[in-house]
Amino acid sequence: MSINCIRTLLEDAGLSHADKTALVFNDKSITYAELLKRVNQVAYYLKELDLPKNSRIGIYSSKGIEQVIAILAILSTDYILVPLTKLLKPEQIEYIIKDCNIRCIITDKLKLENIEEISFDGHIISYETASKDIASFEEIYKYYNKPYICDINGHSNAVITYSFGVGGNPKGIVISHRNLIDSARVVSQYLDLKENDVISGVLIFNLDYGLNQIFCTLYKRATLALHRLILPDDFFNHIIDDGVTVLPLMPINITQIFDKEMHTRVPSPELFDKVRCITSSGGNVTKTMIKDTKSLFRNAKFYSMHGLTEAFRSTYLDPSQIEIRPDSIGKAIPDVELYIINEQNQECKVREVGELIHRGGYIYRGFWNAPEQNKERFKSIEILKDVINLEGQLTDEIVVASGDYVYKDEEGYIYFVSRKDDMIKTRGFRVSPLEIESVISKKLPQIDRCAVFSIENELIEEEIVLVYSANSELVEKEIIFELKKHLASYMIPSKIIYKKSLPLVQNDKSKINIDELKKELTFGL
Repeated sequence: MSINCIRTLLEDAGLSHADKTALVFNDKSITYAELLKRVNQVAYYLKELDLPKNSRIGIYSSKGIEQVIAILAILSTDYILVPLTKLLKPEQIEYIIKDCNIRCIITDKLKLENIEEISFDGHIISYETASKDIASFEEIYKYYNKPYICDINGHSNAVITYSFGVGGNPKGIVISHRNLIDSARVVSQYLDLKENDVISGVLIFNLDYGLNQIFCTLYKRATLALHRLILPDDFFNHIIDDGVTVLPLMPINITQIFDKEMHTRVPSPELFDKVRCITSSGGNVTKTMIKDTKSLFRNAKFYSMHGLTEAFRSTYLDPSQIEIRPDSIGKAIPDVELYIINEQNQECKVREVGELIHRGGYIYRGFWNAPEQNKERFKSIEILKDVINLEGQLTDEIVVASGDYVYKDEEGYIYFVSRKDDMIKTRGFRVSPLEIESVISKKLPQIDRCAVFSIENELIEEEIVLVYSANSELVEKEIIFELKKHLASYMIPSKIIYKKSLPLVQNDKSKINIDELKKELTFGL
């Protein structure tokens, strides 16, 4: 079997650290030996489904030990994992199922009703026993005890993660087994993760940042303490009770845990002195976030990181610089070269804004069935011919044109400026305005025209705004009620504004003038 796959880590840990606790969730825990056994049982059952090689299997459930077992079981087969966040609505799940032809879904009792609502005709597996027609992990654990052997190819596709990318529908990015283990290696290196670390599993496992917590845990034979972040007080108890030492967060999580309206008081800092490392990705951190975090987690180094949809990670800011230059996304991580080029493909000067080009490790396989998106983002290294000497280089090498506009200061630190496209980044998620506008067009016919865009909001990075025209103003609550039926919670506009008519672009009357609306919003509509 390939050394470049997560399965190898799991097998090795199951033998070398059999009795060590691998996962903790509330009052439940599981050792590495037990984890390997459970994963093997589920993987054996999945193989008995006899689906074609590379078939896609979705996981649509709440967080828990069974969810991690399901993830590792799929990665122990020649099938492909498709994580489906429970934040998505049934029709969005249905789109993803059709887009990549999911053949099997692993779920829990709470989500079975949603799956039945979309008339999924593939295999369904539930963690708990739900009915005689649906297989369950409980039954699999009881009856599947044969030895399980697999042979995973490191270059095979392992995962397809979906986020709301260019266009109105989510786009899947294809990740190989080698990508997964490389990301665990590099993060473990620059964070200096250790075997005795307890890593918080507070992030959801729908994207690579969350999944990486599982893989780093396996790589270092550490312990992953799972937690569902609902209330700050519960989150603080999780850190204390589970003895967390490494705390991966998103900026929106930091805002949540320090929200004064959500809890009565912040506990004493000495209760969190075991926390030695905090990471943040999925959005920009603010000075307030850094101040709050460092005041509570006194012994923790704070790593601000920047990743791409098309590559696992591009930069991190060394903790020694977090208070000196908090707005910087840092410098390249190990095995990555970063270049900033202008529209003429020339290297940008100091403080000149240009597009970030990612060369080297951690580049993903590409977008699923999306040749136009692949053509736009995955470029030949020839794009850098005026920046680096290509003599002796492989001219078919692929680099990522990130679509991120950035600049570099005099000391080589990089600063994010904006996205090339009109994507909205809010609460750690990328949101396509077209996705929201499409729902409005189909479900709210009373609205003649609408525009969806964002304005800055320090707490959540960007705030979603909907401006619409209609014969008469609609009740805002009715608009929100309808949108909530079809969109994830983080996609719901926080500002809804009615106008009798919308400004149009001067040279194209078919387009709404977003810039004009933003100006009007700034000075008062």
